[in-house]
Amino acid sequence: MTPIALTIAGSDSSGGAGIQADLKTFAALGVYGASVITALTAQNTTGVSGIHQVPAEFITAQIDAVFSDLAVGAVKIGMVAQPASIDAIVAGLTRWSPKHVVLDPVMVATSGDRLLAAEAVDALRTKLIPLASVITPNLPEAAALLDEPIATDEAAVENQGKRLLAMGCRAVLIKGGHGQGAESTDYFIDAGKTITLAAPRVATKNTHGTGCSLSSAIAAGLAKGENMETAVRNAKAWISAAISAADRFSVGRGHGPVHHFHKYY
Repeated sequence: MTPIALTIAGSDSSGGAGIQADLKTFAALGVYGASVITALTAQNTTGVSGIHQVPAEFITAQIDAVFSDLAVGAVKIGMVAQPASIDAIVAGLTRWSPKHVVLDPVMVATSGDRLLAAEAVDALRTKLIPLASVITPNLPEAAALLDEPIATDEAAVENQGKRLLAMGCRAVLIKGGHGQGAESTDYFIDAGKTITLAAPRVATKNTHGTGCSLSSAIAAGLAKGENMETAVRNAKAWISAAISAADRFSVGRGHGPVHHFHKYY
């Protein structure tokens, strides 16, 4: 069978993040990609200048169209900016029961622009996180979900991860790209263990879409039949290489994209 992954996320008009990054990631990793668009953004490498919400009933229509025809192996959820969108997604996932759900709780863009309305945060915590196979917050997002300061050491990160796990998801990957030091260390936490995944920190400003792409890479691995730990490890290695190759591109005047197809050109 053809491995198929679905991204439920916002569109990035500049192509570096959102569903564009997700579909590039799926293609780079040998997975057929489908999409449900939750919002349109007017966006480039320097920032977000506008957000147009897709009505909840049309999100529902997209979800039903995809699942009624395609054998979706894994779902990645990214930008869900309003409570009505979250309700539509929760209802759709409950109706179709996909095997794997990767939730990237996108709250702030690389440029610093807020992408999640304050009133949607509680719905994310209470309705969407319990349906997730794994959630992939970065350090600021993990802190925001728990309404507390950003963790600054390994013990604090692990503690936050365990409390996020208690919200109902089956695993948590806290991404350390916003941390300091020579290595960028991510922390994978499930009911039985904590695994640290380190990679050399790359000195580049071209990190637009990193979080979107990492969560999509995990979904791609799960769609291909990898177990969760293997999918996370492979995704970490792939995104690290995509960041390392990002400076081969010259795209935009701000935070440029990672190189999704670094294996090929």
